[in-house]
Order: sequence, then C-alpha cells, then structure tokens
Amino acid sequence: MKSINNYLFFNGNCRQVIEFYKSVFNGEIISLMTFADGPMETPPEMADKIMHATMDVSGNHLMFSDGMGKHHKIDDNIQLSINCESEEEQTALWKQLNEGGHIDMPLEDTFWGARFGSVKDKFGINWMLNYDYQDKEK
Repeated sequence: MKSINNYLFFNGNCRQVIEFYKSVFNGEIISLMTFADGPMETPPEMADKIMHATMDVSGNHLMFSDGMGKHHKIDDNIQLSINCESEEEQTALWKQLNEGGHIDMPLEDTFWGARFGSVKDKFGINWMLNYDYQDKEK
C-alpha cells in the first residue's frame, strides 16, 4: 500500500476550509480544480466550487471537495489524529484549530506518557493532538 489519505467533503465552503488549513498547517496546495475545470456539464451554482484539491502537510496529504451539490454530513465517527513533534507545535495547532471550535478534551498529560487533547474545529472536523514525551521530563 502506498498511502492512506484523508478526503474531506464540505457543503460549498471548501475554498474557505482550504485557506484555513493552509494557514494552520503551513500547507502547500498541490492541486486545485473547480467543477468548471472538469469535463462534465456543471450547474452554474457549482462552477466555482472545489471538485478536488490536494494539500501537502509535512509529507501528508489532505484532500478536499465540495462534492457535487450533495449535502455532506460531518459526524463524530472520524477524527484526524496529529502526532506533534513538540509541545510548542501542539499548543500552536491547538489554539488555531480551537478558534471558533469546541474543545472535546483539553490538552493535558495522560496515563500513556503523552500530552493529549481533542477539539472540533469551526468546520466540524474532529482533531486529536498527541505529543509523546518520549523519555523527556514533563
């Protein structure tokens, strides 16, 4: 298997989502195609919506779409987990993802030797942020 990537669908605000995650993760947009760019007939209201976009985030890919006018339900059955390289990185990501969002579990030390927290961002995406202490003093 080459990779497993996250593909996130939104209801018309995908461009705003991409710009937000680009700033949070310092991501690089690899590709972005609107429905108007595709080969099929597109309803006028979908022309400037995102058919497909891919963002590189530290060698990981996040993919995005507005879908084809279908309503996408964002639910709690999926959470995106980030393993942070430092407490500073974790705190910075936490603050940005929490802006306009909702804390599910505050950042705190855990029994498994890590600092962990979970948040639902302003777009309804659930994030888990983990930083393993790896033999470092807490």
